[in-house]
Amino acid sequence: VECSSAEEALAAAGAGADIVLLDNLAPQELHAAAAQVKATHPGVTVEASGGIVLGTLPQFLGPHIDVVSMGCLTHSAPALDFALRV
Repeated sequence: VECSSAEEALAAAGAGADIVLLDNLAPQELHAAAAQVKATHPGVTVEASGGIVLGTLPQFLGPHIDVVSMGCLTHSAPALDFALRV
């Protein structure tokens, strides 16, 4: 379940979500929300997403974050122009 606040994440986990995606949160807010989810629902997978790039990745890693999604790996990948002659 995609959530944009700790309250939404706790509600989703309480309703039975297996994975809670914390989207577009600042690192401090993300870690606080993830800690709350893990404290009350330790079996829930917590995913960080939204605006994370390679340069900022370390700020989003932490003991309560299980998965990190980075759209920049696909939507910002440079194009490669090539041809194949057989």
